[in-house]
Amino acid sequence: MTITGLLSRFIGFFYRIFLSKVFGAEGMGIYQLISPVLALSFSLTVSGMQTAISKYVASETTTHDYKTSFRTLWAGFVLSMALSFACMAFIYQYADWIAVTFLLEERTAPLLRIISLSIPMATVHSCINGYFYGIKKTAVPALSQLSEQVIRVGSVYLIYHICMRHHMTPTINFAVVGLVIGESASMIVSAVAIIMRSFHVFGKPSYLLKMASPDSSRIIAYRRISGNLLRLAVPLSTNRIIINLLQSIEAVFIPNRLMAYGLNNADALGVYGVLSGMSLPLILFPSAITNSISVLLLPIVSEADASGNRHTVTKAIFKSIQYCLLLGFGCTAVFLLCGRMAGRVLFDSELAGSFILTLSFICPFLYIASTLNSILNGLGKTTLTFFYSILSLLVRLLFVFFAIPAWGIKGYLWGLLASQMVQTVLCTFSALRFCRTSDRVKRTI
Repeated sequence: MTITGLLSRFIGFFYRIFLSKVFGAEGMGIYQLISPVLALSFSLTVSGMQTAISKYVASETTTHDYKTSFRTLWAGFVLSMALSFACMAFIYQYADWIAVTFLLEERTAPLLRIISLSIPMATVHSCINGYFYGIKKTAVPALSQLSEQVIRVGSVYLIYHICMRHHMTPTINFAVVGLVIGESASMIVSAVAIIMRSFHVFGKPSYLLKMASPDSSRIIAYRRISGNLLRLAVPLSTNRIIINLLQSIEAVFIPNRLMAYGLNNADALGVYGVLSGMSLPLILFPSAITNSISVLLLPIVSEADASGNRHTVTKAIFKSIQYCLLLGFGCTAVFLLCGRMAGRVLFDSELAGSFILTLSFICPFLYIASTLNSILNGLGKTTLTFFYSILSLLVRLLFVFFAIPAWGIKGYLWGLLASQMVQTVLCTFSALRFCRTSDRVKRTI
């Protein structure tokens, strides 16, 4: 997962350089503005369900109850697909209203209509990836991620060259079309993988279709499984919807507050494009390692906690802190030494280099918070992690609304650092408190 994640980010990183050269900072800003809508749709349709599927099929590795785990996947898939088609229809139908009212930029309307087509595709591969995460077979999610990135970049590059050959002016719409093509490739890879898994387990891929046929015993089983999935997925999805809604407000109002600082619309979108499309992706590049760890920590910690193996959980906490600190301080040093040069060489932007220098200090806090957040979720402390995320976002929003008009984009960068520090401290305190409790229990026994 880590190798594939780094490779995908490497491809995506140079893809963003290509986009910035072709469409400019303002075009990148418009492109980045559709991200909140995509994140909200993912939260609503499948984010909580993917985690729920992963958690409930995790026991397959010990019980070998393949039938129940496949039924879990099918039940979650059906529920999520119903939501995804509804979400796709809503965004496509009301793209103009969303663009003007929610994103405050009417030029995003055609992008929203295109991106809406990717929602069902993303739902398919997210549900299937949740199954493979649960049984700790990460090759399939890794391959689907890599195929999505390669096909997306390749398709956009091909469309660009066709436009140049026919003397057409490329628009940012082509980048969104590439995203839809990439999602379709990822969906196909995941679908083939689950069919092959069915053949390996049951000796015939047709078992997947057999599970959908009406039968009284299956209906009873699916009701029970769906109830279990929804009990976990609904709170998770609600939490993530609220979090993504706050993140959307943050993303939408950064250009708006920059205009309150004194920039015009084009310059405000340009600054936002440099930050979100150039500097932040470079800072987040090493997080492919911690993201891979975080994905696997949830089922591992959940399984260990369910079996009463607190030593494994404690070890995971201390190892996560130790290695994330090493990675974080190493990345901070590299970005401090090379950040300004990276901005000039990679993006031909002094502003990007300046952002990278300031954001370099966020690395240790970012990496520790992501892994500890996953551990706490595995321990069932989802309410706690939700509260910490909300508090962190509220800190950032305060800086967006009050610091940016006073100090410009630097006010937001300070807010990013402050909010990440708050979340990291709170997650670390909760994790270490669990360790102390475990030690007391062990001494009592």
